[in-house]
Amino acid sequence: MSAVIVLVLGLAAMALGYFIYSKFIAEKVLKLSRDFVTPAHEFEDGVDFVPTNRYVLWGHHFTSVAGAAPIVGPAIAVIWGWVPAFLWVIFGTIFFAGVHDAGAIWASVRNKAKSVGALTGEVVGTRARSIFMIVIFLLLLMVNAVFAVVIAGLMMKFPSAVIPVWGAILVALVIGQLIYRRIIGLGLVSVIGVVALYALIGIGPAVPIQMPTEVGVLSGQAVWILLLFGYAAIASLLPVWMLLQPRDYINGLQLFIGLIILYGALALLNPDIVAPGFNSDVPEGTPSLFPLLFVTIACGAISGFHGLVSSGTTSKQLDRETDVRFVGYFGAVGEGMLALGSILAATAGFATLGDWQAMYDAFGKGGVNAFVEGGAFIIHNGIGLPQATAATLLTVMAALFAGTTMDTGLRLQRYIFQEWGEIYDQPWMKKPAVATLLAVLSCLVLAFGAGADGSGGLIIWPLFGTTNQLLAGLTLLVVTVMLMRNHRPVYCTLIPLVFLLIVTVLALLAQLKSFFVAGNYFLLALDIVVLIASVLVAMECASALKRLRHEVRGEAP
Repeated sequence: MSAVIVLVLGLAAMALGYFIYSKFIAEKVLKLSRDFVTPAHEFEDGVDFVPTNRYVLWGHHFTSVAGAAPIVGPAIAVIWGWVPAFLWVIFGTIFFAGVHDAGAIWASVRNKAKSVGALTGEVVGTRARSIFMIVIFLLLLMVNAVFAVVIAGLMMKFPSAVIPVWGAILVALVIGQLIYRRIIGLGLVSVIGVVALYALIGIGPAVPIQMPTEVGVLSGQAVWILLLFGYAAIASLLPVWMLLQPRDYINGLQLFIGLIILYGALALLNPDIVAPGFNSDVPEGTPSLFPLLFVTIACGAISGFHGLVSSGTTSKQLDRETDVRFVGYFGAVGEGMLALGSILAATAGFATLGDWQAMYDAFGKGGVNAFVEGGAFIIHNGIGLPQATAATLLTVMAALFAGTTMDTGLRLQRYIFQEWGEIYDQPWMKKPAVATLLAVLSCLVLAFGAGADGSGGLIIWPLFGTTNQLLAGLTLLVVTVMLMRNHRPVYCTLIPLVFLLIVTVLALLAQLKSFFVAGNYFLLALDIVVLIASVLVAMECASALKRLRHEVRGEAP
């Protein structure tokens, strides 16, 4: 199969989803109003609540939700064949992710920009809120700890990426001042930021910075992890306009340029997809396609982490409610495009089927390495860019996205501790500095609790997909209940909600068996905790929807 045909079909389907389905969602389901006063205006404080240009906010939302996950998940899932991964990314983006993200922003904006966790207590009930907060905390722990490992690993393996990764922070600080103080127009600011960022990518291979494998008693990777958490702690306390927004915006632009380069190289090279459409000869130990495909590819199809970003930071910056469609739904489309690029790089970026099989000799292989190596192969042979430069470009793309997600993730974890301080009346926990310190310490305990290299977060990563999809189900439950109360159509959120709960429970049961057989009792215990949470969520869903149905009909429950 020609990779170009798959690319055109995928992009065309997502374009139809945005121009047709998202318009229906915005006008007939959410009924977005241009006149509604958003929390960004109502509570404007110049720190967290800041009315933001929709293009800049799209950049923040998109890069915060994207991270490395829409690269890693699809590039792992193609081990079952490229067709199932492609179909789930396309249909998941159109009918699941776009509705989920837009719905979460809308629900939060209509409730004073409260996070989806806090909102659950008011919309569904206090029991559901307790479950939600635990799931959110676990998910943020995984995201922050693991993405730090991913970025550190990329900088250790590709020292040419160090200058672009850290230099992008300085570029963002300058861009933030130019945008916020309206020194020059957004168009010129965008050009300056992108040129500066790609200049750094060009400098990177010429001036590689290699961290020593050992620095005192710590490994080189552990040092990078500590530096990343130190940076993320500072970034989470700064006003959003100063670093978070401009960094995310410029990263969003560089991603689209990167995708244009990758897609353009694909069009010129027109390679065949060497991987099988349906792989019947998977390596030993590979779990079944159903239901694991739907939790292996979370970001890029639908992801609960998006609900945290939508209601945690994006809703506080929304200028007009009608921007929900562009920021939320199109943000999901952007991530779907990244996932599509990852699939094509990981299946058409190899010379032969044998080369592809060598990369995918076990479940869990591929990931970022397959994306970088396959994508660099396509770019080099398609447009003639040196392979080392192409690899640096794609590595920086992955690292910067993981970094922006980590920035947002730590800020969200700070919000969680502050919300707990509010719920349990602990004034000391409400202070931003204290909450940030607690967030960083909890991540470091997980990261370094299993070894000095800081990769402890990887231990619980196998449960990321199921925990993430459980969170997506909870978010859809909140949106569904709000829609029912407003007498709006609910099938567009209820169907994805039911589907996610089913595949999550089945995936947890499948993993339960594999953890028991492997003798991994720590993950076995955590799996049971998440499984119990899933069952409780399903019960809360049924109870809340039944109760609300009676209320809407005016019947006694």
